[in-house]
Amino acid sequence: MCKLCKTNPVYEFTNGRRICKGCFIKWFEKKVLYTLRRFGMIKKGDKISFSRTKDFRSVVLKSVLEMFVKRAPVEIVKSKANKMAVVDNVDLIAGEIAKILVKGDVSRLKIKPVEGKIIRPLYLFTDKEVLLYAKLRTLKFKKERQEKENILDTLEKRHPEIKHAVVQSYLKLNN
Repeated sequence: MCKLCKTNPVYEFTNGRRICKGCFIKWFEKKVLYTLRRFGMIKKGDKISFSRTKDFRSVVLKSVLEMFVKRAPVEIVKSKANKMAVVDNVDLIAGEIAKILVKGDVSRLKIKPVEGKIIRPLYLFTDKEVLLYAKLRTLKFKKERQEKENILDTLEKRHPEIKHAVVQSYLKLNN
């Protein structure tokens, strides 16, 4: 923690710890690298492709992949890639898990961090964190309409870690 974290925080974790802009960016990028390493998403020499849209998740995905390319012998390509990075994050995954469980079709639960050629580098991040990163890095993105609030969004207000808990439980069940 730096001095700015006490005087000018931009993000507060659920445990009450606050961090400034510089510390948040550093934390976010470090967590992306951790996610890539933990789930073995990218190997040496991989060619990675991703959907190039202008929403905040895609812009952040592009930014973190470019950050990773500077550190590792991999490249970003538009076609003939052996890995496809997608923008799925905690909010999208937890919502999908809840939807599938409510319908009772558990056999359709296939949203792991790595599924064949599909990788999800933003797997452990919430929309709030991804959006804040985009704003702090002054990434240009198209503002999207507010999606319908689902049951997990309502529960998240009273129980701040519920989406993370759903995703972590799913990961424990599938290991």
